[in-house]
Amino acid sequence: MIVEMRTYHCAPGRLPALHERFTSTTLGFFEKYGIEQVGFWTHLTGPSNQALTYLLKWDSLADREARWNAFQNDADWLAKRAASEAQAIIVERIETQFLAPTAYSALR
Repeated sequence: MIVEMRTYHCAPGRLPALHERFTSTTLGFFEKYGIEQVGFWTHLTGPSNQALTYLLKWDSLADREARWNAFQNDADWLAKRAASEAQAIIVERIETQFLAPTAYSALR
């Protein structure tokens, strides 16, 4: 098992639009492709409060690549993402890290 940590840095004032896209669209596509979320968090401190960090759980990097690529290439997802950004871009920058649990981690 590995965990992917993704942080989305939103354009100023666009975090609410990202929340809306996740709740109304993205999570449905995650379910469709068997993408398992661990949780979502907003930032209370740091350089910006316009960021969202979330964790996804994968069986392996190969599992991640297959599921994520299928999701990212879904024509319906691409159309809905584009529609959500028709007025203005939502995410300016994405950071991704892949984490492997230690032998003493509660989540393994």
